[in-house]
Amino acid sequence: MIRRYQEQRSSDSEDNLDETNGDSLQQNEADETASGESESGEEEAGDDITRKLKGRQYKMLQLPEWQFENTKDSVEPNDLTVTHINQTHDLLRAKHMAAARADEQTSEEWLNNHSVNDMKLTMQDLVTKGKALRPQTDKTTGEVQQHLSFDAKDINEFEYRLHMAIEMYTKRIKWMLNGSKRIFGLIKGNNVAVAMDCSEANCGFGRMGAFQESLIHLIDEQLAQKNKIYLMSFGTEAHTCWPQPRDVNCRIVDEAKAFVGNLQPSGGCNLLKAMKQIMKLKEIDSILLLLGSVPDQSSDILCDYVRQMGIGKDMPLHTVTYDCSNHLTNMTLRNLANESGGRYHCYMSSSEEQIYTGSDISLLLKEIKNAQQIINKIKEMRKGMMGNALISIQNEISMEVAKLPSSRFLPRPPGHTGPLHLENTSKFQPKSSAEWLIQNGLKGKHLDLYQVLSPNAYSYKEEFIPVIRKTVQSQVNEKAMSQFHWQDGTMRNVHVDLTQMFEYQKHLGAQVKLYEKRIDWLSSASRRIWGTIVEENVVILVDLSVCSSNYLVHIQHSLRLLMEQQLGTKAYFNIISFGSTARKWQPTMIQATPANLQLAWQHVLEMQCAGSRNFMDALRLAVQNEEEQKHNIDVEGVYLLTSGIPDQPEDLTMSYVEESVAGRGIKLHTILFNIDDYETNGLLPGRWANITKTAECLRNLAHCSGARFHWFRETGVIEDDDIKLIMSEIDKAINFSQKCAILVDSVKRKYNYKDKWSGAYLEECTPLPLSQPTRFKALPAPELKHTALSLARMQIAEKNSEQTTEADLLWKPRPSSAGQNGFNKEYTPKPPRVSRPCSAKDPMQRVKSSYKKTADLRSTAEKTAKKYSAVTKGISVALLPDREEILTSKEWLRLYSLSKLKLDLNKLVSGPECRHTEKTVKTLGKNVTAKYCSIFPSVNIKGSIRHLQLLPHELSAYETEASKVLKRYLKRLQWLLSGSRRIFSTIIHRKVAILIDTSGSMMPHMEELKKELASLIWNQLFKLQARFNLIRFSGTCDKWQDEIVDATEMNCHDAVHWSSRLVASGNTCTLDAVDRAFEDESVEAIYLLTDGKPDHSTSMVLREVAKMNEDRNISVNTISFNCEDSTANNFLKMLAVETGGRYHRVLKDFNVDRFAHKLLTEGFKDTEYPHLPAFEGDDLRLLGNEIALARKFISDSRTYRTMFPNNQRRPDEAFAGRDTMPVKMNGFTTRNLHRPKSALV
Repeated sequence: MIRRYQEQRSSDSEDNLDETNGDSLQQNEADETASGESESGEEEAGDDITRKLKGRQYKMLQLPEWQFENTKDSVEPNDLTVTHINQTHDLLRAKHMAAARADEQTSEEWLNNHSVNDMKLTMQDLVTKGKALRPQTDKTTGEVQQHLSFDAKDINEFEYRLHMAIEMYTKRIKWMLNGSKRIFGLIKGNNVAVAMDCSEANCGFGRMGAFQESLIHLIDEQLAQKNKIYLMSFGTEAHTCWPQPRDVNCRIVDEAKAFVGNLQPSGGCNLLKAMKQIMKLKEIDSILLLLGSVPDQSSDILCDYVRQMGIGKDMPLHTVTYDCSNHLTNMTLRNLANESGGRYHCYMSSSEEQIYTGSDISLLLKEIKNAQQIINKIKEMRKGMMGNALISIQNEISMEVAKLPSSRFLPRPPGHTGPLHLENTSKFQPKSSAEWLIQNGLKGKHLDLYQVLSPNAYSYKEEFIPVIRKTVQSQVNEKAMSQFHWQDGTMRNVHVDLTQMFEYQKHLGAQVKLYEKRIDWLSSASRRIWGTIVEENVVILVDLSVCSSNYLVHIQHSLRLLMEQQLGTKAYFNIISFGSTARKWQPTMIQATPANLQLAWQHVLEMQCAGSRNFMDALRLAVQNEEEQKHNIDVEGVYLLTSGIPDQPEDLTMSYVEESVAGRGIKLHTILFNIDDYETNGLLPGRWANITKTAECLRNLAHCSGARFHWFRETGVIEDDDIKLIMSEIDKAINFSQKCAILVDSVKRKYNYKDKWSGAYLEECTPLPLSQPTRFKALPAPELKHTALSLARMQIAEKNSEQTTEADLLWKPRPSSAGQNGFNKEYTPKPPRVSRPCSAKDPMQRVKSSYKKTADLRSTAEKTAKKYSAVTKGISVALLPDREEILTSKEWLRLYSLSKLKLDLNKLVSGPECRHTEKTVKTLGKNVTAKYCSIFPSVNIKGSIRHLQLLPHELSAYETEASKVLKRYLKRLQWLLSGSRRIFSTIIHRKVAILIDTSGSMMPHMEELKKELASLIWNQLFKLQARFNLIRFSGTCDKWQDEIVDATEMNCHDAVHWSSRLVASGNTCTLDAVDRAFEDESVEAIYLLTDGKPDHSTSMVLREVAKMNEDRNISVNTISFNCEDSTANNFLKMLAVETGGRYHRVLKDFNVDRFAHKLLTEGFKDTEYPHLPAFEGDDLRLLGNEIALARKFISDSRTYRTMFPNNQRRPDEAFAGRDTMPVKMNGFTTRNLHRPKSALV
């Protein structure tokens, strides 16, 4: 080594540093190599050279004296600016490597470099940092325990890296839940094929609009960045946007959006057919499968097909469940993704928890769980144990550091501890949105549509006219004014000024822009956290419970923003922090001067978290201050910043708030800071209630004092009362704009006929020259066209004329001008009679004149046509509400049955205009059918033969409307069999007593009954806001309450708790339970649930109930729960019928969703399959009968349409010129009847 140094120094001195760095490096390497080879053989020569050059060296190395630089205020260099010795090697190694973007990687790819294992943060990595010491023996058990020792610095650094990893995973999850990735996940691949489920189940019932909007968002955000895309929609059949994948450009993106906008629901969900088509595509490296309903094929068939087609291909399936709660769909898509090596994503608009079951997010949550488990292990290590091993941490913390709170180690923003930078010191006081809208709202700006139209709006007037003895309503010609629904529900005639409407639209647009600016202002700066501070004297309540320890810096920073931007404009303020105890900053409110604000900030920096949330103590300090009252300083607003529910019960807290602010004008504004709790197994979570319950509690606290509620998190505002008011005003402006546009369009349509007779068109129309006066001549009489009947009669007349004599030719008919009173009376000889037997009947005696007979036939046809045109029935449009109404099936069908909707096919077919009648002919002595019976198709309606006059297009319209009604009936059936209605039917009364059978026979079903009771209480009684009571009966009876009580949240919780302790035992004293229910005078209805007969005689129970109900008129609704005894079921039916109630029986082994899906998939083709069971309950039975009737009518209508050979013409036109015609008897084609051509009139 000495020789190497000497040779390097001698080389430098001889060459005077003329060579470049590269040459010197090469020379050094060569010298090192040579020295390494000859080092062993030249040790003695090296020693001689060392002695010779020793003196020369010291002469050459005349170094300056060492100087100590001042490093007292120097800053430690950043790690990124320090050059490591291996930097060159790292750069050369990464020369040909490409950096992958995190936003294009799936969670599995991203975790290859960021998982706990890859970052060496596993428990094994932690153990390797420890040192094994001498094992120790447990004094109690005598077992040998391993002893490990760790350095405190290593433990703290390891724990810090774990926390940073959890934060990184959390940010990744939040990124995965943004934009279209929340609904469809992250789409991988450059050439993507998209298959969309457009079945009736997925796109029906109002789901199509949201589905199309989500797909357009997906195209804009993710698919537009791909190289090639391919779109396909499938229901029963598959439809594609292009035959092959297309390169992505602006035109292709627009075509894709247009394709999505034109999607229509179509039949079932034939996924296998769609997969067969899409798996044949080339140039596709990823398939996106969107499914919102259960596929027609089973999961095994689909997985087997994907497995076979995927052999030799790298084409993963990215499956997405779109807003579907059926577990079969989720299971099928998950299996398909696993078989193809793809990913699975689940989206539910009603359940946010389902989103976290997807492949990408579940992997991240698993990593968070692993990191949290290691952190928990580190906590155990600090206590000296890790499993069976002893742990000792050396030099963990000094005494001074131990005294510091844990919040001191939280990361802080730059300049966090510095003085405040006050931005606004003016005394301008902002207003809440409610106050601001008084001046700037639509009414304040006189932009309410009814205000604009009221000067030219006229109401209908009704007066009694004595002359006609009627009340007459004023009317205006519809071309003079437009009819408009007024806000009070009446109809008014409005004169529409188009110029005024256009100006009104412009003002509305400007006002909406103003509202949008207001929303942006409310969502910026400190208002994003605190809302708007509008009062002059305010008190800030800050939640400093131990649950907020990890967010103390956030709370301090929020207070800093508040002081800098809003508190400077106030008159007086104070800050109260509370945990288990409350602490004031100042005894009373002080003026909001800059100096006081700086002192308050110093106090905020000293805040520490401890204890729980004693909110009432803090509120008492804020509103009950005698010193402030002596100096006439009144608190006007209290702002509560918290992350959870107070310690005290909600009703007690609300009562105290109402009493404290009553008559004083104090408003309690609540601000909810939404925090994330990942450690769910901790001793004290961030909030003991879920976030929805927390928000509801704080919202009620604010509204009970007339204040505002604000809810935010780190990403932005979630809910704000001020923003809600502005948004409602924007919605109102949009509604007014739409109504204004409808008025303008109605006026344009009304006066469109004038456009073609006005303007330039009238100028081009020149009048014709006047013609010479002409003499009008009468038109010639129309030429009569003889019918077949009249031609036959004329032939008979010609035969008779051949037998006439010469005298007959001289005979002339008597002129019509011949009078009957004897004037101009001339003798006219009568024609002689032809010698014929007296018994012969002259056919011409019954025909006065061929022309007269033809005219009579023509007038009769015209009358018949007028009669038929007057009574022809049209197919009415069925209008049914989408929202379910709380009614019995009997009441609901009174409004929406087929007969009420005028869709009864029997009535449409068998009206008076199409009845097939027979008349008795006296001369023949027998019944004769209609003459033209064979022209019209005949059908059997309830045992009688009727003519069918509905045309094919009318029958098609009827089938469309009936299908729509049938779908609505199926939706009603699904609703009746969902939730607690499956067991208890629909609760329609608001004062009820629920009688529950807990006899010994109910033992196998008690757990199911308890769950259904809880569902009944929350899903029906609580939502209905009914008053109710629960009565348990077996051998004895037990009431939950003495009388019925309101279904408040507390009462519902108590009722569920009471029902959860029910135990099945004893007999069935039904009569005693009903008697206990009748003791409450407020009860209007009783719901009796039992699984068998009562202990008493059934006739005795019926007789006693009838006596009790003589003056009360209480309906007893009976429920048969898992009861197969026909005698017991008949007793329950009789009890319900005699008291005016309803009978309900719980169904078994009937899946209404599967039945509806099969029925919708089949398209109502078969009236028997799928089979609808025979319901015994009143509600289900009535609705089931109506469903069966609708299916029968649709099938009959299709059968009737097959009777017409040509669906484009009327029946008489379709069979004109034919000798044979199919005859329909009793709904079946019997034979072809031959008709003579002479009968075709």
